[in-house]
Amino acid sequence: MLSHSCIKKVDMNVDIFDGFGTSFTDYHVKVQKDSSKITFKRSDYLIESTPDYTSATIHVHDELALKHALMNLYSSYIVYHNWGLLIHSSCAIENGKAQIFAGQSGAGKSTAARLSEPRALLSDEATIVKISENGITVFDSPFRSELPSTGYQQPRSLAGIQLLHQAESNRIEKMRKPDALLSLMDKVFYWSHDPVETQRIMGLLRTLVVKVPVYELYFRKDPTFWELIS
Repeated sequence: MLSHSCIKKVDMNVDIFDGFGTSFTDYHVKVQKDSSKITFKRSDYLIESTPDYTSATIHVHDELALKHALMNLYSSYIVYHNWGLLIHSSCAIENGKAQIFAGQSGAGKSTAARLSEPRALLSDEATIVKISENGITVFDSPFRSELPSTGYQQPRSLAGIQLLHQAESNRIEKMRKPDALLSLMDKVFYWSHDPVETQRIMGLLRTLVVKVPVYELYFRKDPTFWELIS
């Protein structure tokens, strides 16, 4: 029997049940909130959580619904607690530091991840970014899409963010911080329902773009784009 001194405090308790809803139809999530509970409902999942996201119940239809529901809950938790952001992007390690590749759907995030081999990946779909005044750190993400993890990677400091554009030749342009902030807003996994939490996201993004340079990367579908990334 474990003594009380051996039991570690957990940050979040989650109960998961299957048999909910129908297969995935679209990304629309309905959000409802009152003083005691917040719910996120999609055709294939339902999340019922305390307002601080420390205790939740998830009902899912299938494995895809479970992954998306966990991303929804995790992103909401780290924003609420002002810890960081879950960013729609891939991320590879170069010279011991993380480089993020973000962009609109179809911009080439997974392509950039594949072309980054043999560099280790921290994510290929959803990058976990801790944001503080002391620095920006990227963690190995369990939310994978196409490329499986090659083994746990230690957290790395973030050296740069590349906003992707596919092109016939490689070039890179550093972005102004206000433009970078605006461009990153729709790359955050978040389901807007509260102006206060939207302000938290803006505050976290401001710290991010002050601490880390953001570039527009125009790249060919071969590994030579890495020659432009310092």
